[in-house]
Amino acid sequence: MTAIKGKTVLVTGAARGLGKLMCEESALRGAKEIIMWDIDEETLNTTANELAAKGHSVHPYVVDVTDVEQIEWAASDIKSSVGTVDILFNNAGIVVGKSFVEHTDADIEKTIAINVLGVMRVAKAFLSDMIAQKSCHIINIASAAGMIANPNMSVYASSKWAVLGWSESLRLELEEINKNLRVLTVTPSYINTGMFDGVKAPMLTPIMEPDKIVARIMKAVEKNEILLRAPFVVNAIPMLKGILPTRVFDYVAGDLMGVYESMDKFKGHDKAAKATSKKDATEEAPRAASKA
Repeated sequence: MTAIKGKTVLVTGAARGLGKLMCEESALRGAKEIIMWDIDEETLNTTANELAAKGHSVHPYVVDVTDVEQIEWAASDIKSSVGTVDILFNNAGIVVGKSFVEHTDADIEKTIAINVLGVMRVAKAFLSDMIAQKSCHIINIASAAGMIANPNMSVYASSKWAVLGWSESLRLELEEINKNLRVLTVTPSYINTGMFDGVKAPMLTPIMEPDKIVARIMKAVEKNEILLRAPFVVNAIPMLKGILPTRVFDYVAGDLMGVYESMDKFKGHDKAAKATSKKDATEEAPRAASKA
């Protein structure tokens, strides 16, 4: 069992959505320090102030996970001012919902930079210290899209396939070093955070509420689970892909369940994208946000 109480927790994409809930749930479970990374300084500070007002020790940092120098600066500052991170929630991510031919080079590069390289680089920035203390828990938020092809999210799906393969490989590597170096890979379907506004839920795959999936993630951490698929029907994907011919699987997933039409009316939200654009335009240096 992994106890969150008394631990130092870092959450990326912490200002809103799943990240905010992960911070709140970590606080409720008695985390000693809560480190919050996000690119949206205004919302980050609002969330940090809410937690601090309840008596929790929070450390908000404005960090763009596509920027190696920002990651390294923030990691160094945390190590000197807060200490070693015990639990890392690799949560930051974006989605571009349109056909591949409509993607710009910038769309592709940004998606891979945040969803793949960002996840790996954040983990790498803290991993040596985690290994040295012979204890850690890394939670990587992948997606059911990393297990099944889906029109209008080809680059997003590819990024989550990459995260899934890397996360599971990292788990095996760390287990060979020490059994207390743990990795949890999470592969949820659509979640009602605004990120997937406009999607149509496939048959038997309801759009999940953020608080419910975060509660399951926290329990999975505490129980040292290595893989969390949600909702339950997601567990059937590997089996069906393994036993059915591809065209038959396409019929089941596409025609019967409606997976392949789920992104047809995708809208999403661009709040995070606007924050990123603003950050890029001002070329601000990485820094700790205004602490409560």
